[in-house]
Amino acid sequence: MVYGSWGLLCKGFPMQRRHFLRHLVASGTVVYSARTGAGNDNDSQDLEQKLRAVLAEPVLDLTCVHDPVRVASIELLRHERTFLLRTRSSEGLEVITVPNPERMADFYPVLLRRVIPVFLGKDARRLEELLWEVYRAQSNYKLQGMALWPSVAAVEMGLLELMGRAADRPVADFFGGRRRSTIDVYVASGNRGNRPEEELEYLQKLVAESGARALKFRVGGRMSRNADSLPGRSETLIRTARELFGDTMTLYVDSNSSYDVREAVRIGRLLEEYRYGFFEEPCEFDDLWSTKQVADTLQIPIAGGEQEFSMHRWRWTIANRAVDIVQPDIHYGGGMIRATQVARMAAVAGLPVVPHMSGGGLGYLDVVYFASFTANIGPFMEFKGNTTVPVWAPDSSLRCEHGSVRCPGGPGFGIQIDPDFVRKAVPVTL
Repeated sequence: MVYGSWGLLCKGFPMQRRHFLRHLVASGTVVYSARTGAGNDNDSQDLEQKLRAVLAEPVLDLTCVHDPVRVASIELLRHERTFLLRTRSSEGLEVITVPNPERMADFYPVLLRRVIPVFLGKDARRLEELLWEVYRAQSNYKLQGMALWPSVAAVEMGLLELMGRAADRPVADFFGGRRRSTIDVYVASGNRGNRPEEELEYLQKLVAESGARALKFRVGGRMSRNADSLPGRSETLIRTARELFGDTMTLYVDSNSSYDVREAVRIGRLLEEYRYGFFEEPCEFDDLWSTKQVADTLQIPIAGGEQEFSMHRWRWTIANRAVDIVQPDIHYGGGMIRATQVARMAAVAGLPVVPHMSGGGLGYLDVVYFASFTANIGPFMEFKGNTTVPVWAPDSSLRCEHGSVRCPGGPGFGIQIDPDFVRKAVPVTL
């Protein structure tokens, strides 16, 4: 099993796919891909078996957690727009973690009624099997998607923090240990529909504030069936952004499911001409077959997966190379354990992982932490601005500085939330 060094081979994803794949093969990384001409039916069957084996393997190494960590209570708290999760053990330990704020606002009854009860009274060391139990409990699998998995992710992170504090070990140790402490980021604009000159000015501001050496902006009209948000905006931005930032800046675009195959290929050709690093979600997110057609046709790497919740569909996507860069969302997809399973499947296929970052809360720090222990991580992680939650760490500013964020290394996730802020939070009830 090879968890390759993508960042060294293809810094920023600027090179074309076939050129990149030749580098992977030359480096000894096994790549199964019909697009390379190196795969055949036996290879595909072999890859499918390997991916199934990855999903059957345990993710966590909890040998350092010697004693039971029984879950006594889990409470959802709210302070203004921020949600907090307070998790206590029967042994008297208390930890605070930060779930995704938007999804908690939408689906907190699911968390309170259908997710938390499954974990109460259990030994947190059973976390992986409990993820399957919570999926089955009360037919929760019928809620597959945003209604279920962000709530599961919230509890998972709380229990990981609880075990980390109980063992006085970083959570990264449970995932094989930290591989890197400084994580390079790309700044991401959430704008769509502003004029190209306005977006370019905004992008310059993001770069100046962060020192980032990579950025991403939006093209298309979001689930718009080929309509642009303004006539000609996408084509103008693709060209002028490269002219403005030059060849030293890594540029990505995200269409948010804007195109059919024909239009995605047209836009993709333009991105290739101007040397963009990846093209995210060119077709409707759940149309894996159209996305694969685009990926098969273009040279630019295709990225996707932020709204994928099914491990079966992830396995198909990776086995059939429907994307070149996998983008699980740590919150939307159910937590770090499931995201790690996706990353490890991708590694077997010689593909990198660049997690999608849920906005708000401590989303970018969760991505940074995931990147610190994931072997086949991409060169830049998504960054949408520093958090407004009062949080600190003894070994990191937890802010983007000179284009990077330093990952905290202390017990648990290595951070502390201002106790006064927590005291102002009130319980969320049904």
